[in-house]
Amino acid sequence: MAPSRVFVVGFVLAFLSVTASAAIVETSFHVKNLTANRLCENHVITAVNGSIPGPTLRVKEGDTVIVHVFNKSPYNLTIHWHGVFQRQSQWADGPEFITQCPIRPGGNYTYRFHMIEQVGTLWWHAHSKWLRATVYGALVIRPRDGQKYPFVKPYREDTIMLGEWWNANPIDVENAALAVGAAPANADAYTINGWPGDLFNSCRPSKIYKLDVVPGKTYLLKIINAALNTQFFFKIANHNLTVVGEDAAYTNPFPTDVIVIGPGQTTDVLLTANQSPGLYYMAAHPYASAAGVPFNANTTTAILAYPNATQTTPILPVLPAFNDTPTAFAFSSNITALVTSPFWSPVPQTVDENMYVTIGLGLSVCGNNQTCQGIFGQRMSASMNNHSFAPPTSISLLEALFRNVSGVYTTDFPDQPPLVFDYVNVNNSFNQTLLMTPKLTSVKKLKFNATVQLVFQNTALVGIENHPMHLHGFNFYVLAQGFGNYNPVNDSKKFNLVNPQERNTLGVPVGGWAAIRFRANNPGVWFIHCHLDVHLPWGLATAFVVENGGTPESTLPPPPADFPKC
Repeated sequence: MAPSRVFVVGFVLAFLSVTASAAIVETSFHVKNLTANRLCENHVITAVNGSIPGPTLRVKEGDTVIVHVFNKSPYNLTIHWHGVFQRQSQWADGPEFITQCPIRPGGNYTYRFHMIEQVGTLWWHAHSKWLRATVYGALVIRPRDGQKYPFVKPYREDTIMLGEWWNANPIDVENAALAVGAAPANADAYTINGWPGDLFNSCRPSKIYKLDVVPGKTYLLKIINAALNTQFFFKIANHNLTVVGEDAAYTNPFPTDVIVIGPGQTTDVLLTANQSPGLYYMAAHPYASAAGVPFNANTTTAILAYPNATQTTPILPVLPAFNDTPTAFAFSSNITALVTSPFWSPVPQTVDENMYVTIGLGLSVCGNNQTCQGIFGQRMSASMNNHSFAPPTSISLLEALFRNVSGVYTTDFPDQPPLVFDYVNVNNSFNQTLLMTPKLTSVKKLKFNATVQLVFQNTALVGIENHPMHLHGFNFYVLAQGFGNYNPVNDSKKFNLVNPQERNTLGVPVGGWAAIRFRANNPGVWFIHCHLDVHLPWGLATAFVVENGGTPESTLPPPPADFPKC
């Protein structure tokens, strides 16, 4: 009996020590129209609490987060907490008609969730149409009391959010394109912390973001790509960086002078202010992987400033070429996980569900008595295994699952492509026998705690490009990446099963593949989609429906009382 009493007392003390360090972080988001001036033009956009980016949420691991969202905008709205696991808070994940119906204009909803086993940088954004172009902000998670970073303590932390700006209402830009089935207009500018910088010749900037540094000090920069449709190269002139985290998961220190970051991704880097006193540009421009597709070639800037700088023009870094795929691949494929992290779990060695999923563009039927401006007069589309996802419109997938409502979705998403061909051969790009994609609300059902291995296979249909694929509700292990068509015999030998990086968003190499693995230990409905927002309404998505486990902790709870109604 004595050993049992010792165990119980020890367990209680451990529980009390954990809960004592946790706090409740509560705030309100007021979402409404804002007149903002960028590029010397005023435009009415939607913003949170009157700013772009919106407020940064600063929490500690173990905290409970409560955010009261008041929708005073003219649009339907949801907020997604990008990368948060949402264990036992599945109704707070946020994607429209996936886990909730939208908050209608004039309505409100309170998101409640716990920050468990994640430290680093995540972010939040609207998950309704293109509202996230201006409705976004950082979610910074520090170690709980009594714990510390596994790297040198930074003198200061700073958040760098990369974004896009349209000289128009982004909702109007999206709607105009969807009306005719065409690609939307490109952004007019890129931004750092909401400002384009001073390299846009058409307008003298009213403001540029500036980070003042103290010589010799080390800074932790939390870099977030909040852009809708642009992947970026990011550099700071004359300074080296050390990657120490991605998507709120620690990495082994990775020295570099350039960051490659896709929409939805976050990267934590250490920067030491070890250069001569002066002004140095932080700069980002596109990684444009799709050959022949027009893009905005401008560069956004911010300033790193040392004290007593005498120069008036900052030093500009030399960024990689827009199409420098070797640099992008070298960066994304060489980062590994820090297995001494308190949150690291070894890679599952056996696989229960093996999936090979093609991702890419295509076409859907224009429709009778319509004129469409997509290729061959059809509508632009996108798909996974030739299933182009069509979300429900009257109930969310999660509510349909919980209430056992039939006819909302099917569970026949295929594990393999319907047709085997040379997926990355550009000679197939405009092969009309391969381009048409049916619109379906098909999902993949998973048993609780099943280990899923998924190989994303890029295709050349319409065009080849890097697709940043995001999985809600989980981190996944990136086992390997490569170019060409995936070969299960040869390419599986390249798998890193020891210390692969953990991510929630991964850029699948242009004309290539990426193999990931995760354990489905979170019941509910979890969206998986391309984070290029041009591709999301086209259908480059599906969802995993994870069944309940055998315990209360592994069972989907009921929705909260204030859950938005359709």
